[in-house]
Amino acid sequence: MSTVTTLGGVDAHARRRERYHEADVVVVGAGVLGCAIAFALANQGRSVVLLEHSMHEPDRIVGELMQPGGVASLKALGLAECIEGIDSVVCHGYHCIYDGQDTLIPYPPVDADGNVPMDAYLPGSNEEKKRSNKRDQGKAPEGRSFHHGRFIMQLRRKCLAHPNITVVETEVTGLIRGGPTPDEVLGVHTQTTVRLDGSPISRADAAAAAKKDKETDAAVPSCPTTKTPDCYFGQLTVVADGYASRFRSEVLGSSPEVKSKFYALELIDCPLEPKGFGHVFINSSAFPVLLYQIGTRETRALIDVPANLPAASVANGGVRGYIRNVVIPSLPECVHACIEEALSDGKIPRSMPNSWLPPAPRSSITKAASQGVIMLGDAYNMRHPLTGGGMTVALNDAIVISNLLAPDRVPDLGDHAAVARAMGDFHWTRKRLTSIINVLAQALYALFAADSRPQKVLQRGCFEYFQRGWAAQPAGLLGGIIRKPLILAYHFFSVAFLAIWLNTVEVVTGGSPSAASAILGLVKLPLAIADGILVLWTACIVFLPVFWRELR
Repeated sequence: MSTVTTLGGVDAHARRRERYHEADVVVVGAGVLGCAIAFALANQGRSVVLLEHSMHEPDRIVGELMQPGGVASLKALGLAECIEGIDSVVCHGYHCIYDGQDTLIPYPPVDADGNVPMDAYLPGSNEEKKRSNKRDQGKAPEGRSFHHGRFIMQLRRKCLAHPNITVVETEVTGLIRGGPTPDEVLGVHTQTTVRLDGSPISRADAAAAAKKDKETDAAVPSCPTTKTPDCYFGQLTVVADGYASRFRSEVLGSSPEVKSKFYALELIDCPLEPKGFGHVFINSSAFPVLLYQIGTRETRALIDVPANLPAASVANGGVRGYIRNVVIPSLPECVHACIEEALSDGKIPRSMPNSWLPPAPRSSITKAASQGVIMLGDAYNMRHPLTGGGMTVALNDAIVISNLLAPDRVPDLGDHAAVARAMGDFHWTRKRLTSIINVLAQALYALFAADSRPQKVLQRGCFEYFQRGWAAQPAGLLGGIIRKPLILAYHFFSVAFLAIWLNTVEVVTGGSPSAASAILGLVKLPLAIADGILVLWTACIVFLPVFWRELR
């Protein structure tokens, strides 16, 4: 199928998409990644069909914070206007609170080319002043936070308006395999809701059919409908159906690992300062809590609850009991009333699984691509949402893969061998960014949710590292600004050695500089050395397995 070059070609391909359900590319899922890749490929002249189960505005607690790297990718894709007009909030970085002590971790400034100046890397007392001055001059990058559903609807509007994209509301139920080889993917099977007379159901009809009777909680009768089977065909099928993907196991043979959940509250007019920062609360008595604005009046609270946590057991009042008895006392008093108000509905807060899904091996994605299907987004790779890196990874992936599949490199998307080679390059090219964000998410969660003494030593060392003014590069890595994985390794082990030093001083001196404590310290030195070895070993266990999974 040739690329679109003229208005007549656009009309011809549009008719072919709508009448025969054929396109260059079939994209499954109109979320962040699905919309982004559909828009990017359509801008290259590809004919695209974008399939989505429900085109209603999603009401989800994921995808609410976009790092500066994600904002930059959104601009590069031509979708920057999608974060405007939705009451989004500018984010300048993080505010970290550790057992009552706090420190600001702003994103480092960038120059006109988007690179981080070397002086932002230098630790010292003047660093914060330099960053603040450059931020005031508009040179510091900014993230954005917002209501997820509003952002998704903006992306979908851009796709609906694109002449090379046809958006269809239908449920994808399976992959169509056949052709020259039995495993080749030709497109997808779907189920589309229609009237009994065979005509498509309107959005208004669908909304009416979904309403519930207040007394019986039964569906309110509307127009008689049924689901009819359908098919959509493409030279290439892109699956981006999210964290609960129904095709992940079939295509890649992988599955995510879940050890905790984030329970979400929406706080109204929360007075927490400073504004324009994501607030991360690390406390010895509670697991991590995140607070960040998603609108002018709304603030999202995400409360981490590990599986089988005794403090959240039924006997202790469940998750609501854990929030009331443990979480609220660990937070500043100024937010207590807001959280109590959010809990006043008596319901268990909405939750999302905190999933880790390392990227599939290169051999798996090239094999799938050689069959005509690729998986992207959360269906392919997930990390803990603590650092808010998901959308940054997704948008960067859309840029990388669309560049590798550009018509001058892969003229015919039916050439699956060429697509497979492009996916092999994709596997390595994306890692300059994604390996950093994925490893940071997993490693920081392991430290912030520390439940052992060595991990708590590392936790304290991490906060001290930030407090000493050495956070410019870590913030740049976290924000998707700095894309050098070895810098991440350097800082992680710098944190580890600082933690070992602080712990050694505390063990040897016992917190007292007296002569008696110095003599006793010589006796304790072997214990401190053994302690240091254990902390270093723990740091290696936390960092190296995840780092290896990303770089292999």
